[in-house]
Amino acid sequence: MLDLMSSWVSHLPEEVAYGTVIGHGMNAAELAANPRLDRWFVQDLNQEPGLPLADASVDAAGLCVSVQYLQRPVEVLREVARVLRPGGTVAITFSNRCFPTKAVAIWQGLGGPDQCALVSHYLRRAGFAAVEARELASPQRWGGDPLWAVTGRREERHEG
Repeated sequence: MLDLMSSWVSHLPEEVAYGTVIGHGMNAAELAANPRLDRWFVQDLNQEPGLPLADASVDAAGLCVSVQYLQRPVEVLREVARVLRPGGTVAITFSNRCFPTKAVAIWQGLGGPDQCALVSHYLRRAGFAAVEARELASPQRWGGDPLWAVTGRREERHEG
């Protein structure tokens, strides 16, 4: 499992046991303090979108509440597609909260459904198949902040 843009906490389900969790983030001390990570690396994806991982080396990737800070999201997501095994899934989750000084301008001008459409567009441009957007938590139904998820699957390769 690749936990992109992580920190001292991973937003992975506690009840799920992962074989290996590879963390990525911007702060070495925070990543070192994250008990869910088996290994990690520090990298500014806005400066260098290439991931230091082998092709087809991870089963799944997650990016929690941080897609709005990517300045080159399609390039980063192409790299995610490269490191995912065929059939692997990426899940991108987000809310209506962000650091306005860090979020890209287009993000701040959109609401949740349009943000889902934007992330879906990023994934399709990066080559993902079976892109799907869902509202996971509605403020009207559950109270609190909304939560959306957009997922994409790396296509299976068929030989012959």
